[in-house]
Amino acid sequence: MCPVGFRARGFSLKVEGNQGKGDDTALNAIRLHCVSNNNNGEYSIQSSEGRWGSWTCPVRCPNGNLIAFNLRVEPPQGDGDDTAANNIMFKCSDETILEGSGLSWGTYGPWSQSCEIGICGIQTRVEPNQGDGDDTALNDVMFTCCSN
Repeated sequence: MCPVGFRARGFSLKVEGNQGKGDDTALNAIRLHCVSNNNNGEYSIQSSEGRWGSWTCPVRCPNGNLIAFNLRVEPPQGDGDDTAANNIMFKCSDETILEGSGLSWGTYGPWSQSCEIGICGIQTRVEPNQGDGDDTALNDVMFTCCSN
């Protein structure tokens, strides 16, 4: 959760690029960048993360806070290489749409309901390392709306 008096204004992603013939995991983690109501400080939060990939540069709302999201997910590939979550888009309270620097596999689902004040918390579902099996890393995410 963002500290009291902070709201998520931006985000960054931990992404593993295309591995060619190797095992792809794509999106491994999401980090929220929380800013105080008086723009007097920044605090980063994240939930669980997969072990692969690198962090992207933060993307921030020009004005306002993150209020809704849309996750890009690749469905199960049968005998193929599964990746699960690949990218995310956020909507800002000023109506700006921000897209992460994830991968393009899969499709975006519907937009979440909007948080009236903004997003303040994150919870992720991350598959642990499968050893010789097919790794997917980040599978799902939930965000918590700010209460005040």
